[in-house]
Amino acid sequence: MEKGTWSEQQNTFDVNYQIFQTIFLMAIAGQIPNLGETMTVLVNIIIAASVLFIIILKSITSIGPTEIGLVRKNFGFKKLKNDSPIAFKGEAGFQAKLLMPGLRFKFWPMFTVKKYPWVQVPAGEIGVVISQTGNPLPIGAKSAVYNPIFENFSNIEAFLNNGGQKGVQRPVLPPGTLVPIHPVAFLVLTAREIFGLPVSPEFAGVAKRGRLTPEHFGLNPQQLNVVEISPVGDKDVLGIVTTLEGDPLPSGDIAGRLGGFEDVNQLELDGASDAELLDVLIGTKNQVHNNYQDFQRFLDNGGKIGLQHDPLLYGAYLLNPFLVRVELVPMLVVNQGEVAVIKGYVGLPTLDTSGTDFKYGSIVRPGHRGIWQEPLRTGKFPINPRCYAAEIVPTSILTLNWAKDTSRAHNLDASLNPINGKSREGFEFSLELQVQIHVPDRRAPHVISMVGTMLNLVNEVLQSAVGNHFRNTLQASEAIVFIETRQQVQENAFAVVTRHLGSYEVETKGVYIQNVEFPPELVDVLTRREIANQEKATFQEQERAQIVRIQMEKAKGTADMQSSLASAQVQVDISKNEAQAREAQAQGEASFVTLTGQAEGEKIKSIGFANAATNEALGLADAKAREAIGLADAKATEAIGVAKAVGYDEQVRALGQSTTAMVAVAQAVSDGKIDIMPEILVTGGGAGEGLAATLMGWLKDAGEKGKGLESLVSANVVDSSDTVKTNEGFTGNTPDFSDLPE
Repeated sequence: MEKGTWSEQQNTFDVNYQIFQTIFLMAIAGQIPNLGETMTVLVNIIIAASVLFIIILKSITSIGPTEIGLVRKNFGFKKLKNDSPIAFKGEAGFQAKLLMPGLRFKFWPMFTVKKYPWVQVPAGEIGVVISQTGNPLPIGAKSAVYNPIFENFSNIEAFLNNGGQKGVQRPVLPPGTLVPIHPVAFLVLTAREIFGLPVSPEFAGVAKRGRLTPEHFGLNPQQLNVVEISPVGDKDVLGIVTTLEGDPLPSGDIAGRLGGFEDVNQLELDGASDAELLDVLIGTKNQVHNNYQDFQRFLDNGGKIGLQHDPLLYGAYLLNPFLVRVELVPMLVVNQGEVAVIKGYVGLPTLDTSGTDFKYGSIVRPGHRGIWQEPLRTGKFPINPRCYAAEIVPTSILTLNWAKDTSRAHNLDASLNPINGKSREGFEFSLELQVQIHVPDRRAPHVISMVGTMLNLVNEVLQSAVGNHFRNTLQASEAIVFIETRQQVQENAFAVVTRHLGSYEVETKGVYIQNVEFPPELVDVLTRREIANQEKATFQEQERAQIVRIQMEKAKGTADMQSSLASAQVQVDISKNEAQAREAQAQGEASFVTLTGQAEGEKIKSIGFANAATNEALGLADAKAREAIGLADAKATEAIGVAKAVGYDEQVRALGQSTTAMVAVAQAVSDGKIDIMPEILVTGGGAGEGLAATLMGWLKDAGEKGKGLESLVSANVVDSSDTVKTNEGFTGNTPDFSDLPE
């Protein structure tokens, strides 16, 4: 029963009751003649009038300005065909034509009218239309084909006459829609209200028991809101689209892209650069289907079911929740000092460009499956993370700490801890290190191809290389040596890490030992040693202080004698100047004499050269003759002298030096080499006495001149170390008898 019908019938009953009561009272008072016949006629009239009044009253319906009247024919000779719940040709049932706002007449009880509100979609919401009439959907279809002639589904005849289908309609009603839609032909779902009269027994029973909600159709109210994509806090996001209807994806594909990647292939054939390929791939084809809002056009242009390659950017979108689902994910942001290496999971077949020497995966051009050879640099990129995985690679100097604290710029060293090792003696050390590395941006794809991620580079490659090197170094050296050669250990570590990371095309910028935790027993030894060194340094400083004090005292004494030193210095300068004057005078005279002598010498030399030339020729022959004779005499004399020297040495050993000298004198007298008799004999004493006096006088004179019997002997013998002396050579040692008395 339509709204307000019961109150109107109650009013009609009250009026009829009052009329009947008036007529009855008049009859009792005798005011009405022929009461029997009159009563019969009057009752019939009243009944007829009442019935007519009720019929007219129930046949007139007032439709409000935002209402429609659904007409239902209660009985008729025609029946509905097929499974349509709506009558177009007078069949019994819900009529296709609606009653618009105003007073409307529909003969009751042939027709009953029920009022329904117009479909109104609030701001921020959408209206999903579900058709309860029309052609059945094809097998496998989840939504009905849309024809632009359907417009906003307010014309049921146009919908059915142009192939309208039952089920979910692909377009949605936008916010602010206010339209009279047939409540039996269509259900309209909004977040707040379900418009229409469900004919399905399942939903009809729910409607009778209560109120239909979006949950009864498998939706939540939030899905019937406008999809808004905007930054989440300070994070940039984008919408990843999954469509729930369309042709299946080609075999091997995980995401659909309108037209596939034929446009990328054509660009490659035309010789496009990597940058041009990136522009096409990062861009979208969403303008073709108005960002999935025109789902019919999406399907008409080859859209596939499943994950879509092209995401949604910032904006508000009217998307059918039965056909399109959107997931918000972070946008790829590449900051300064970073690059993003892209791993493509979709695209053209893999075509490796790294060459045969590279054995660590495939490096490809953008648009192919594999690791793109061109990384993405600073910027924000709306790429689908379900289709492309981005590995952020720092290209600035990356500092990694083997310490308890991690870097604030990144978390790559979160799992790095101080390195523990033992020295050769068994002392346990804990080393805190800092390693700086650099990945060139153009080599970043090769690095990621080899190690997978930057986290793997640090944890799997670098950690093992650095840790093992320092543990081996500690194990091979003594604790004290390790401490004293810390700089050398650091330099060796730098060389080892550089060589190791070089094979991964990563540059090493530095390896630094930050802190070393020593064992307590070693710290005690080092402390005592350092105290001793400090005491030694103190003593050395005291020694230097005393030396400085001595120098100061010396300087003080020098300063006190400065006046005397100055006078002495002046006298020295005067004497030096006089000496220099005399020297200059002497040099002048010497120069004169030298020049004069040189001139005279040149003159004599010239004359001498002439005479020498003459004498040379004459003397050469005589010299040759004398040389031959002299050589013969020398050989003979040498032999005699050697023999005498040997005999003399033997006499000295046998007799002694003094006795040998006496024998030599006697021998000389015997040989007649010494004249003991004067040429003029002087008498006046005994002959023996005179001879003895003469001999003793000679010996006395020889002793006073530093000569003795040895000198006499040496004149007649040959020493083994000197040249042979002849009798002629004895002349210089012959005693001088000129002083003897005549």
